[in-house]
Amino acid sequence: MILALSEAVKDTTPLFTNDKIVFGLLMLCLGFVFYTSSKKEGPWAKFYKYIPALFMAYFVPAILTTTGIIAPEWTSVAADGTATESSSSLYHMASRYLLPAALVLMTLSLDLKGVFNLGPKALWMFLAGTVGIILGGPLAVLIVGSISPETVGGEGADAVWRGLSTLAGSWIGGGANQSAMLEIYGYNQKLYGQMVFVDILVANVWMAIILLGIGKSAKIDRWLKADNSAIESLKEKMTAFQEKVSHNPSLSELMILGAIAFGAVGCSHWLGDIMAGLLSGWVEGLTGLTKNVFTFLGSSFFWMVTIATLIGVILSYTKARNLEGAGASKMGSVFIYILVATIGMKMDLRLIFNNPGLIVVGFVWMAVHAGILIGMAKLIRAPYFFLAVGSQANVGGAASAPIVASAFHSSLTTVGVLLAVFGYAIGTLGAVACTFLMQLAAAS
Repeated sequence: MILALSEAVKDTTPLFTNDKIVFGLLMLCLGFVFYTSSKKEGPWAKFYKYIPALFMAYFVPAILTTTGIIAPEWTSVAADGTATESSSSLYHMASRYLLPAALVLMTLSLDLKGVFNLGPKALWMFLAGTVGIILGGPLAVLIVGSISPETVGGEGADAVWRGLSTLAGSWIGGGANQSAMLEIYGYNQKLYGQMVFVDILVANVWMAIILLGIGKSAKIDRWLKADNSAIESLKEKMTAFQEKVSHNPSLSELMILGAIAFGAVGCSHWLGDIMAGLLSGWVEGLTGLTKNVFTFLGSSFFWMVTIATLIGVILSYTKARNLEGAGASKMGSVFIYILVATIGMKMDLRLIFNNPGLIVVGFVWMAVHAGILIGMAKLIRAPYFFLAVGSQANVGGAASAPIVASAFHSSLTTVGVLLAVFGYAIGTLGAVACTFLMQLAAAS
């Protein structure tokens, strides 16, 4: 995109802009993380005792972005002052190609009955996270507003509470719900970029904290007095099945895995586009809040994730399930880690110090979300797994919840997907409730 001539535009071009080179760097980062995390002795063994490899797969690319080596998007300024906006397409590739492939491969050996036997605690924690977002918004407005009223002020289309409504939509549902909130409350789109920035920054920092907690999940479970016997039972059952069917895969089996994974990707995109096309017309025919509640049904990404997961579930009832022995979930995990690295490169740690007022609102908001989740987990003795996945199904959606779930075990990936899909369904209604409370808080 070519921008108007302006001396005020800053050139933010990173050292490497070619996605082929950037992808190579990300793979080197992942190779470094896995090489060092495989050490059984020495300083690296002590380091990874406390820091999970999944967090490092996220954090190392963030360092590359922070130091200006790579970037998710940038502005180049020519000698005549003409500015051009550019961006990397790696996250789009990973989320649209590798994510659905991973969902299929990691659900091939799914024990759906075992997932349902986990009980209702996953749903309770997800709903607690939703309540945390609904209440966190107005509380953040009240707290920050008492110190800096101008931060949460504004009139008409510039009112900050209108912009914050888009965060509520994103953090309960996803992109479709976020867009719906922008339409419902008519926030000034010239200012919308700062809300997107707060969304990315706060959500990614929170995801980093969630990932750090995975390395200490056993201690956290003891503190929560959690009963994770159902989770451990499912993990042990799946581990036993993997060991039973595990063997040195042939080239034919690997090619069949590739065919299943990416054939399903193509199918999920094809059917997803059809479903989104059919239902977007129906959604457009609705009016008012009803229309915006069902906006997610017109999202091809929603249908892509749903259909890919459904394909994996169906195949888990066939002989394709035995392809787990050829490394189906391992291949899926490779794709997930690549997705994590592309998410990490979206995080520029320097931006934490920009626009501090709105960032403080975002972090206070997320702290309320975290506090309610911890309180509910303590109350019902829910394991950290349910807390982490319940939170990410809200805040991170379908791209992040499966990542966190699979970090515990590949057999648990579907839990993250199911909760994230549920988040799409209630995202707009929850965000409307949150926005109503934020409007009252801003007025006070």
